Amino acid sequence: MSTDSVVSHVVAALTVVIAASHAAGALARRLGQPPVIGQLFAGIALGPSLLGLLPGGVYEKLFPDQIQPVLTSLAQVALVFFLFAVGYELDLGLLRHQKAVTAVSVTGFVLPMLLGAGIVLALPDAFAEVNDGRPVDTTFVLYMAVALSITAVPVLASIIKDQGIARTGPGTIAMAAAGVIDALSWPVLAVVLVGGAHGSARAWVVETALLAGYVLVMLFAVRPLLARWFRRSGGPAARVPLAVTFALASAWVTHELGLHVIFGALLAGIVMPRLPDGSPDARVLGPLQDIGGLLLPMFFAISGTAVVLGGLHASDLLILAVICAAAVAGKVGAGTVSARGARGARRSWRDALLIGVLLNTRGLTELVVLNVGLQAGVIGPRLYALLVVMALLTTAATGPLIRLLRRPDETPPRPPVERKVPDVRSGAGSAPPVAADAEAAPSP
Repeated sequence: MSTDSVVSHVVAALTVVIAASHAAGALARRLGQPPVIGQLFAGIALGPSLLGLLPGGVYEKLFPDQIQPVLTSLAQVALVFFLFAVGYELDLGLLRHQKAVTAVSVTGFVLPMLLGAGIVLALPDAFAEVNDGRPVDTTFVLYMAVALSITAVPVLASIIKDQGIARTGPGTIAMAAAGVIDALSWPVLAVVLVGGAHGSARAWVVETALLAGYVLVMLFAVRPLLARWFRRSGGPAARVPLAVTFALASAWVTHELGLHVIFGALLAGIVMPRLPDGSPDARVLGPLQDIGGLLLPMFFAISGTAVVLGGLHASDLLILAVICAAAVAGKVGAGTVSARGARGARRSWRDALLIGVLLNTRGLTELVVLNVGLQAGVIGPRLYALLVVMALLTTAATGPLIRLLRRPDETPPRPPVERKVPDVRSGAGSAPPVAADAEAAPSP
């Protein structure tokens, strides 16, 4: 295929993917669901599970093998900007303001991990079979533990805003706890995956040491230099290009260290200098979120093409039920029990259950974790498809369950209002009120 032909196919694929993703996202929002649900369904529909079934080779003509590297590269760039924004918005200072946040965060992280590891250790043969014969080793067990511990902070922010509970106790506690949970999950995932899926112990130690050294350099050398430069620099005209370069460069470094690019992007966001009040600079954050949002449909498409529903077996439904049960029990149970029993901040059973339901929200963040595991070879296509379905089901259930648990005297949510001046969007651990959903294109 010539260069001109590749460019033509890429442009056509981008047109179809972006249009379908936005249409499906808008439809999902009309149905009371976060746009990420519709966008992921659009990605699956554009993959071999649906589009590939049409006669005439429509899927092969729209997405030929020659353009797959280009589309994958665009998807990875989108993830770099998305994770940079997540890291930049990360604020653990909320732990000082909510007595229940610490208990909910720790329990909401540890219990799902224990259940995730527990179901694998209890059913090793079943998981080995659904994972295409891959060994049920320590890496796989820990990966499944992390995969069930994730809460999608940006999708949760959108749901809390749309449901009108941004300023309520459950909404505030759930948002803060979700940010802490994800802050704990990413480093654990990085340590689990460093050195590859089945690398030697020596390689794991060496690459873990290199990663730790890189983190120290970023925190104690690069961060002060960036802060000094920001104090002397002009406005966003100079800062935005630096942020873009910094995010991409850090992503490249972690890739060279044997990790996914998202870890470097997340670290770059954490290291990025903030405003004097500790909040991220909206003039820097907004453009990067917009760039990532425009490209995120490609990530949904790439994620969807990896979901081959036709390759699932009837016996896989039992494993799906086990995974979903563990995922729901871990999050809902942890949130409910810890919020109900937190010393000095005990919540009613209704509020405690609502917090647990909110923590059970998954979405793009979960998809990122699943894609990382698939690319690293820790999970195969069948298990990947089951975990994607689990993420869809748990996220889709959040809105209806909130409406079921809403107090009778609570006012119904108001439709979101468009603002002319971009705000700093609520992200990992940011305090409500919550702005646009950071996981939905074009505002991921």
